[in-house]
Amino acid sequence: MAYGQITTNQSEVSTLTVEAKSAAATNKKVVYATEAAAVGDTEAVVRAYFADVPVMIQIARCESHFRHYLADGTVLHGRVDNADTGVMQINKRYHQKAATAMGLNLDDIYGNMAYARHLYETQGTRPWNASAPCWAQTLAMN
Repeated sequence: MAYGQITTNQSEVSTLTVEAKSAAATNKKVVYATEAAAVGDTEAVVRAYFADVPVMIQIARCESHFRHYLADGTVLHGRVDNADTGVMQINKRYHQKAATAMGLNLDDIYGNMAYARHLYETQGTRPWNASAPCWAQTLAMN
């Protein structure tokens, strides 16, 4: 995860329809979501998905500025490490195989968030320690 290292400052895609089914793992909550949302609503989607885990909302803010897709429709990738992917900046080099085994697509916003939830439930915030100077401070103020 590369805090503050976003590929570009382009505005997000105007409108997307996202339909996703995702399950984090055995005995994990299954999330079904159908969302017709302007990509500008990515923040609202993240806030709704992680309403029960506020730290993950702050992590998404710091990692991707609540962006998942770029104006050209491509998925956001990290500038320092191009393998960092999507709204939660999941590194495909380390997590693609496990995400695929779980039936999750890291390029899909809901698959990206579901895998992030899995990481949080198994490792806490450790996978996003690089961006802690940003999100930990925000949480401390609340």
